[in-house]
Amino acid sequence: MLEGKIRESISKPEVKALRKDGYLIANIYGRGVQNIHCAFKVNDFIRAVKTKESLVFPVSVDGKVYEVVIQEYQKDPVTSSLLHVDLMLAQKGIVAKYKVPVKTHGTPVGLKNKGVLMHSKKRITVQAAAENLPQCFDLDVSKLDVGHSILIRDLPEVSGVKIVEKSSVPVVGVIKAK
Repeated sequence: MLEGKIRESISKPEVKALRKDGYLIANIYGRGVQNIHCAFKVNDFIRAVKTKESLVFPVSVDGKVYEVVIQEYQKDPVTSSLLHVDLMLAQKGIVAKYKVPVKTHGTPVGLKNKGVLMHSKKRITVQAAAENLPQCFDLDVSKLDVGHSILIRDLPEVSGVKIVEKSSVPVVGVIKAK
């Protein structure tokens, strides 16, 4: 389990000192809960995120365990190192907006016809309770030819989950290579 510590101060000098010591600055928030300003070791955070089995994962801050979902993160534009992460509490029974990743499998037919597979949306915004949250949207792209795409409206329906995006937005598609 990912271990973190509470930040006593949210001042700029303390944030710089924490980053210098190898910490990732984080905020944990949720409906009806006061924001928790905390910090995690960068390498431990990356390892925990890569090995997590579901969208919701536990973190321990100051001896308390929280079930959280990564809502947003910020990277340094030059070094691509993580600077800040926002974690939202996955509260049971409370409907909130989450970003669910899109995964594809199969080789599109259009690749043999000089096409390129384009991912327009890597994450889909949904509105759901934490217990109904899908792990990911798994799409079979093997039947896509040049000029074909999978739109938001073509995604499989999951009970208790409402997709917030426009239905005409493409998720993945095959375009002609130049």
